[in-house]
Amino acid sequence: MTDATPDPYATPLAFGQRMQILRQRRGISRVVLAGLVDMSPSWVKRVENGQLQTPSLDMILRIAEALRIRDLSDLTGRTTSMRVDLFTGPGHPRLAAVRDAVNRFPVAADRQSPPAEHIRARLGHAWSARHSAPNHREVVGSLLPDLIEDAQLAVRQAESAPERRAAQAALSEVYSLSQFFLAYQPEPALLWRVAERGIVAAQDSEDPHTIGVAAWLTAQAHRDSGPAHFDAADAVTTSTLRHLEPLLPDASDDVRAITGALQFEAGYTAARRGDAGVAWRYWDLAERTAQALPGGYFHPVTSFSRAVMSAHAVTVAVELRSGTESVRQAARAEAAVIPSRPRRARHRIEQARGYQLDGQPEAALATLDQAYEAAPETIRYNGYARRIVLEETEAAAPERRRRACQLAEKIGLLTD
Repeated sequence: MTDATPDPYATPLAFGQRMQILRQRRGISRVVLAGLVDMSPSWVKRVENGQLQTPSLDMILRIAEALRIRDLSDLTGRTTSMRVDLFTGPGHPRLAAVRDAVNRFPVAADRQSPPAEHIRARLGHAWSARHSAPNHREVVGSLLPDLIEDAQLAVRQAESAPERRAAQAALSEVYSLSQFFLAYQPEPALLWRVAERGIVAAQDSEDPHTIGVAAWLTAQAHRDSGPAHFDAADAVTTSTLRHLEPLLPDASDDVRAITGALQFEAGYTAARRGDAGVAWRYWDLAERTAQALPGGYFHPVTSFSRAVMSAHAVTVAVELRSGTESVRQAARAEAAVIPSRPRRARHRIEQARGYQLDGQPEAALATLDQAYEAAPETIRYNGYARRIVLEETEAAAPERRRRACQLAEKIGLLTD
């Protein structure tokens, strides 16, 4: 006899047993899971106990989304016929080079680091390329290895305290850029290593904007790890806001913008919890912060701006599982005014989630096509988009099924 938790990947566990084990590992109660998939707690219990048959594909996908299951076979147990990655996209061809640059530990410096101004200029170019290129991961992945090495070297060779703080700020921003590249790739440990290094470098820089950006990304990493980590996400967000808010009267636009981005992140996590009041209260706070920024301002890392707040409203409504409100917010939000291609594509994906919630699968697929046009590499790595497309590949309507299959082929959804 043993009290150890069974391995959900071992046979012959039934679907319900796998669901229960994965739910418990995520720290989600039956009540919470039931709310996320719009069913009753008793339904969840009966599925887990084997009293109900394995649900339909669309429900399996909803469960996978709620549990943030990265590989559908972890839930279904089917490893031989078809393997489907949901919340992990394919490993990018540039991933190995970025991983090597992060993992490298150079002890001796055999050359002089580039000037800080040079590293800053390259960072600016990299952020601009990320926002403007449809293949943004390819562009950023090609720039990161040299940027990581040079920024690390600049910290080690700094000769004064101010120089070292400035170099740490640049290094933290390089790690922030790395997190965008690594997100949703099959290297979670590497992503966390980069996030932790970014936070440490930001703290050493003592620069408010750098600290805010590193906290913004770390809060997202915690939240994307599942409900058991929501408190950690909130702790990072609220502590950073307490640090930044007293500085706002004399702060730069960038500091005010990262404060607004963090305010929205607090609302985003609340929406994931299903707390509508807190979610919309933080959205209102972020909206006021955005309206106080110049009309054409656009934060180079987070995309925070006046224009993006309507897109954020769609996200809140979707996370609160309100199809009607999601569609209403989607109708108000104009993606064309968002200058960043990946952020515009992400907004289209959120709109598609809203249409799906509202029972408009044709509109959802059409909107995902628009997301693909804006930035193919965004939809290719987005778990929500992949779930919708996969579900629609088995739609009863032939035209929907054909359109979904075409999109699934373009984004490389199914792998043998």
